[in-house]
Amino acid sequence: MLLIPAIDLKDGHCVRLEQGDMDRATVFSEDPGAMASHWISKGARRLHLVDLNGAFAGKLKNESAIKSILKAVGNEIPVQLGGGIRDLETIERLLDDGISTVIIGTAAVKSPGFVQDACTAFPGHIMVGLDAKDGKVATDGWSKITGHEVIDLAKKFEDWGVEAIIYTDIGRDGMLKGVNMEATIKLAQAIRIPVIASGGLSSNQDIEALCQAEEEGVMGVIAGRSIYSGDLDFTAAQQYADELTLKFSKNLS
Repeated sequence: MLLIPAIDLKDGHCVRLEQGDMDRATVFSEDPGAMASHWISKGARRLHLVDLNGAFAGKLKNESAIKSILKAVGNEIPVQLGGGIRDLETIERLLDDGISTVIIGTAAVKSPGFVQDACTAFPGHIMVGLDAKDGKVATDGWSKITGHEVIDLAKKFEDWGVEAIIYTDIGRDGMLKGVNMEATIKLAQAIRIPVIASGGLSSNQDIEALCQAEEEGVMGVIAGRSIYSGDLDFTAAQQYADELTLKFSKNLS
């Protein structure tokens, strides 16, 4: 089970939002590159970046901060990025800059053919982020709730070749209320590609539940506010997840 530190970028700073509200942002660092180095030093094996301004604007807005992170990371660990990615040219530029995987969110819902084109052009480098409330997908920085069901869309994107689905319960994101395990497992059981959970991670109890769901296809979880606030010690939490994964795999064998 992979714990993936989130670095959310707003106006060049590292922030955390409550339930996606840009007016409820807490700044945790003004040096994105240093923050990336910090999580690597704590044992992170992957980083999750979000251009928050880009998610609302429909195009990247924090490219200088993204580049500073990529410079700090080098080739040490993979970096995935979402927020405002709407065309193939942007994907190509990001991959050339050193991003490992691009996450398509709003554009996946509004222009699903774009996902198909992206998977064809850049196989192995595309994930889809599905953000939902009560099972319905949200778009435009979570400001609009659609009538689309998460599972229906996920199955379509799976057929087109996306690497994984990042599933966020927007009612829990940034609230430290625990991961929505029921919805996450339901999604993982419905598709063959991996699911990365997001929203609400707050305790070792969440980590244990996620590790138990690993055989269902839950490969990781985005760690956000809890690791910035200190509610969860990232290094200890990843070690705990590793121990549980080993334990559960032995039990299965």
